[in-house]
Amino acid sequence: MMSRAGRRPGNPDTREAILSAARTLFAANGFNATSVRQIAAAAGVDPAMIHHYFKSKDQLFLTTIQVGIDIPSKMALVLAGDPEKFGHNLLTTVLEVWDSEDGASLVAAFRSALSDPTTSAMVRDFVTTAVLGTLVGALHLAPDDAPQRAGLIGSQMLGLVVGRYILAIPPLAAMPADKVVAAIAPTIQRYLTGPLGF
Repeated sequence: MMSRAGRRPGNPDTREAILSAARTLFAANGFNATSVRQIAAAAGVDPAMIHHYFKSKDQLFLTTIQVGIDIPSKMALVLAGDPEKFGHNLLTTVLEVWDSEDGASLVAAFRSALSDPTTSAMVRDFVTTAVLGTLVGALHLAPDDAPQRAGLIGSQMLGLVVGRYILAIPPLAAMPADKVVAAIAPTIQRYLTGPLGF
C-alpha cells in the first residue's frame, strides 16, 4: 500500500524529524498543550509513526531531554496496591531510578532544567502532568485539594533530589535508600492522604 503524499516513510531520518518537531513544540507550548497529532504534522509523518518509534508522548518527551526511562511503567509500580502505600512506592521508585545507571542522564537533564528557562518549563509541565497529576489523580481527590497535595509532594521530592543528587549534601547523599524511604515516605503519604493542617 502506498504511503500518503507528503509523508515520510519509516526511514532513519523519520525518528530525528519527529524528535526535532517534538523539541520545538514542547519548547513552544509545553508538554501538556502539545499533542501527538501536532508533532506528527510538524514532522510530516502519520501519527502512527510516532507510536512506532516511541511508546507514548511521555517517552517521546523524555527522549527529547535524553532521559531513557519508561515513566508510565514506573508510575504503574507506584500506583499498584493500597493507596496508603503510594508514598512508600513513589519514594522507593524514585530512588531506584536516580540510583540506577540512568541517574547520570537525570542529573544532566535536571541541571539543564535549572539553567535554561525553556527546558525548566517543559520539565515542570511534564512532571506536573505525567507524574504528580497521575499520582493524585489515582486518589480521585477534590478539585481544590489535588493541586495543593501535588505541589507539596513536588516540593518534597525536589528537595530530596537536589540534596541527594545535585548538591550531594552529607549524609543524605550516602544514606542507604531504605533509610531515606523510612524517613521521608511518611511525609509523602501524609501529603497524599493525610490531614494537611490548614
